[in-house]
Amino acid sequence: MKKKRYLFISLGIILLIVAGVVGFNLLNKDKKEEQTSDLIEKAPKPEVSNFKNVIDISANPTENMYGNYDTNRFNNFSDLGAWHGYYLPDGNSPEILGGFAGPVIIGEEYPANLAKTFNKIQIANDDTKTTYDLSKASTDFAYYPGKLVQTYELDDLTLELDLIFTSNRSALVKTNITNKTEKPLHLSLSWQGTLLNKLNDGSDTIDLKQTLESTANGVQVNFPDMREIWTFFSTKQTKYSIYHDMPVVNDVASNTYTSKAKSPITIAPNKDFATFAVESYTFTDQELQDEKANWDSYITDQDKLFKSNNTRWQGYLDKTFADAKNKNYPEYQNAAVKTVETLTTNWRSPAGAIKHDGIIPSMSYKWFIGLWSWDSWKEAVATVNFNPELAKNSVRALFDYQIQADDSVLPQDSGAIIDAIFYNKTAERGGDGGNWNERNSKPPLSAWAVWSIYEATKDKDFLKEMYPKLVNYHDWWYSNRDHNKNGIAEYGSMVSDANWKKDANDKNIKDANGNLELNDEAVIEAAAWESGMDNAVRFDQDGVGKNDPGVLVLENKDSADKVIGYSINQESVDLNAYLYAEKGFLVSMAEVLGKDDDADKYKKEAEKVQTYIEKNMYDKDTGFYYDLQINGDNSKTKLLVNRGKGTEGWIPLWANLSDKDKAASVRENMLSPNKFNTYVPFPTASKDNPRFSATEYWRGPVWLDQALFGVEALQNYGYKADATVLSKNLFNHANGLMGNEPIHENYDPLTGDGLSTRNFSWSSAAYYLMYQNTIVGDKTTSQTGIEK
Repeated sequence: MKKKRYLFISLGIILLIVAGVVGFNLLNKDKKEEQTSDLIEKAPKPEVSNFKNVIDISANPTENMYGNYDTNRFNNFSDLGAWHGYYLPDGNSPEILGGFAGPVIIGEEYPANLAKTFNKIQIANDDTKTTYDLSKASTDFAYYPGKLVQTYELDDLTLELDLIFTSNRSALVKTNITNKTEKPLHLSLSWQGTLLNKLNDGSDTIDLKQTLESTANGVQVNFPDMREIWTFFSTKQTKYSIYHDMPVVNDVASNTYTSKAKSPITIAPNKDFATFAVESYTFTDQELQDEKANWDSYITDQDKLFKSNNTRWQGYLDKTFADAKNKNYPEYQNAAVKTVETLTTNWRSPAGAIKHDGIIPSMSYKWFIGLWSWDSWKEAVATVNFNPELAKNSVRALFDYQIQADDSVLPQDSGAIIDAIFYNKTAERGGDGGNWNERNSKPPLSAWAVWSIYEATKDKDFLKEMYPKLVNYHDWWYSNRDHNKNGIAEYGSMVSDANWKKDANDKNIKDANGNLELNDEAVIEAAAWESGMDNAVRFDQDGVGKNDPGVLVLENKDSADKVIGYSINQESVDLNAYLYAEKGFLVSMAEVLGKDDDADKYKKEAEKVQTYIEKNMYDKDTGFYYDLQINGDNSKTKLLVNRGKGTEGWIPLWANLSDKDKAASVRENMLSPNKFNTYVPFPTASKDNPRFSATEYWRGPVWLDQALFGVEALQNYGYKADATVLSKNLFNHANGLMGNEPIHENYDPLTGDGLSTRNFSWSSAAYYLMYQNTIVGDKTTSQTGIEK
């Protein structure tokens, strides 16, 4: 009895203690949260100086431009939309110390290294008659957001080289020398450079035929008329110029020059001396004259320019880290800054046929020095958060070439946005380029981009400017890509010379009646390109399994029975989910602009699309969405479950059209380790898809746009915890992302290895948005004016 009494007393005491602790915690919960909030608010904001060498841009550039996958072997820095960039010396190559490595220039559409280093300083001591050996210095090479810095510590002096961009054609180099001795230093300064003058693209080596010319206070590289359609472009107006603030005497011999300061300098004990040079890469005589007119002001205003450069980049960071909660996630901040650096390095200003600033997919990749439509939409949604004007212009750049009714080549495609634009148009447009592509469009995400820009800026004028263009583009999908006119679209192709069968001499083949013969494979290729998922399993021409005739080509005709385009025989679930979302964004815009009739119209159309997708494109047995195979006469349809699951299956959730039960089943598939929850989550083909390949472009690798849509799909239906975990895995399991490696085009879902090209813009945009909206915040970019 006593033991039981003691036990009862002990339990009572314990319960009282626990109750007291719980009560204390409840009473102090708000106070603790307040203290935590105060600590977050008082934590220092991330500064530009905190982010050193987030990307490794060290290099020893050569004429051998490309490494794996036609990608520049080195990463570089550029800014303000310039068409050239720089590396840091790799530290193991004494011959390039004292200058910024490169530059890398873009020959209109293709990158090339102009030199190993082209403005390398040499410092000679006039008293000892010796030249300082920079290879014996203690060095520090730094890439900060918006600025490159090299520091060399020698016994007598410290040499610091700083480089920023001052315009979309020029960079400014500050050379600062500090006398560390107790007596004056008498020094002679000179600068040297040697043109590589060759470009090896992995298969051929071409002579770039550049020449050097002495100019007032510097040198100039002259380019020839070179129109190598698949390798390099330049004209006689193309120039690379160096201008010093000190009078110099030039010695030019073949590919090498030396510019020697006319007068020696004297630096008093423990004092500094600074000199400046401007480096400009221009395409036209007018551009060169414009830059020349500014060279002296760049130098005179250098202090203000360096400060404004830092202010601009600090502004990018302040906007990126505006949410106070970002201080809870310091381990992700380097990666977030890396996304901003990548997008900004890939920024190109107007040049050639490109009329507005935009963001190319990658400055590193031979074939990516142009602007693609759906790339631009994705990049704009991220970039508006830190550089709104660049985001707006990225959208305008593609709409500059929206097809008009009086177009000389594609009048039947009035309203369409073409796939990609480059510096040079193709021959049928009066140019001599080969990369410009108008065989197809890309998924309709432009309204998403425009609405995201409006939400961030509240720029109603921009909305007014873009709304009618968006409406015309939206309508084009139904006039030219809806074969059976049921209000549900298909991917396809424009009428294009590329779609005809060719003989051995690349001439069009005609049948017995003199009609051109259609090449179905070419049309299907263009349709797959139009989807953005070029070689995805669902577009395999031979189909998968029994009762699947494969991908077939259907002619789309106007009321006069004229062919105006082609569709493939499947209504793609992602395309129509995007169109559903686009209708929602148009509703939102119409409401802001007071277009009530338009808003009602798009709401009704959206309801029809939603009903169709929910009824016809969802498979209850597998709990996932698929494309729907159709016949030309719409007599029979087949849900393409047999081709396996792909990332297109969660776009209905991203678009907010799925009901909760279907969304829950899709989530189960997304979270299954045997399907989409791989080491790096969200492979483009489910891991259990028989045709899954972890490293084969759109047949398994993780593409970050589709991963972003997957994350936002989960958030839309309240699965925030799942979205956060998967987002963190996307950051932490992508090899090198959290270190100093560049951001890749896609990643191996099983190993995390980076695949395809590097320094990829839409991957950067997706990571930026996941950091801001999922890891730090809780919102998506896909909210429209349609209530579910």
